[in-house]
Amino acid sequence: MSTPDQAPAREPIFNIPGVILAIFAICAAVFLVETYVLTEAQDNNFLLDYAFIPARFSQFGGWHSPAAWLTAITYSFMHGSFAHIALNMVWLAAFGSPLAARIGPLRTSLFWIVTAVAAVMMHFAIYPDSQIPLVGASGAISGMMGAAARFGFRRSTQRNSAAFTGPILPIAVALQTRTVLVFVAVWFITNIGTGLFAVAPGESATIAWEAHIGGFLIGFLGIALFDRSDRR
Repeated sequence: MSTPDQAPAREPIFNIPGVILAIFAICAAVFLVETYVLTEAQDNNFLLDYAFIPARFSQFGGWHSPAAWLTAITYSFMHGSFAHIALNMVWLAAFGSPLAARIGPLRTSLFWIVTAVAAVMMHFAIYPDSQIPLVGASGAISGMMGAAARFGFRRSTQRNSAAFTGPILPIAVALQTRTVLVFVAVWFITNIGTGLFAVAPGESATIAWEAHIGGFLIGFLGIALFDRSDRR
């Protein structure tokens, strides 16, 4: 209870940590600038400069270019449509919030970078000569979903906390947990089905299901490297 001269503690908005709100803001700002500020020609140039394009590496020497490697991160803040960014931000709030509350803002930022890069490298391994730009936060968010599975989706019951709680489940244990097993199975089937059968006419920029799987696997297998020692 609060005393007369002590203000009651404020509930955080939707329990979304600051680092996740910052990612929201960056994605929204980029989308709004692309949609309402840049001309069509400028937007095309922006897409070519900052989206991930596999051929940039396989055909144009991108392996030795810091600017090319930067696109393996910047693409994750770009989106092709309002529906694209809206859906990604919903999933980011759902899975990114408890993860960020667990591991903190610095580790969350590093996790985002690593899973974003892993996602496009998986896509690159399958389509190295593709000249189609990839955009979207889905790869990094898929990494957060993979991490969530290793926590068994256990959430803190403490007031004002959205954090995942408890020790990270060993891989063998996680894959024997019904909730995790069902989630992983549905997730893989949905992503592969969407990638194989979804059609998006007129879209010049896409992000493929292979990238989702790359991010998910790194999040699932590597979350222990990002966890805080005081939470284990």
